[in-house]
Amino acid sequence: MIDVTHQINAVQRKVGSRVFKAGEARVVTLSQTYNSTVEDVWDACTNPERIPRWFLPVSGELRLGGRYQLQGNAGGTVERCDPPKGFSATWEYDENVSWIELRLTEAPEGGTRFELDHIMHVEDDARWAEFGPGAVGVGWELGLVGLTLHLSTGAPADPQEGMAWVGSEEGRRFVALSSDGWYEAFVAAGEDPAVARAKADRTTAAYTGAEEG
Repeated sequence: MIDVTHQINAVQRKVGSRVFKAGEARVVTLSQTYNSTVEDVWDACTNPERIPRWFLPVSGELRLGGRYQLQGNAGGTVERCDPPKGFSATWEYDENVSWIELRLTEAPEGGTRFELDHIMHVEDDARWAEFGPGAVGVGWELGLVGLTLHLSTGAPADPQEGMAWVGSEEGRRFVALSSDGWYEAFVAAGEDPAVARAKADRTTAAYTGAEEG
């Protein structure tokens, strides 16, 4: 399906924080460079006909102030839209509200730099307390597998094939390596290595259905 090692190495991961009027927030950032124009990557990320080809079916109004809903996943409101440079939106899932911010820039080496922030209030920390940054980080990386394949081949994603891949040996290896990457980013941000390791292991187990041990 994809070269696991190459894709893992293509993604950069960062864990940080940001202060809002409402208080402190945690920020999980991942980025990757694609051999496509900014306009093409923007279209892949905002065109309701293309989003299902690599991510999930989406409904609603993908415009400033519009509401969107990803099938079986999050929904929210588009709060900022600056085509083709980026957008921000709420990310509402399981009664929790967080935010996503996408930035697209021309990469110095050519192509387009895709950078995504997932921003979460510190007080909404139940999932963070258990899993750390990998809870959202690994999920977004699985999404970027689809985007990578779509931008490089143009072929639409097969949801059933994707689910089968995640459960395969190769898919489980991808999840484990992604979790390790977020462990390293968490430690680099100042987390205790033992705490970060335990959260990364729980993340891997949650995504693969494996028992911790």
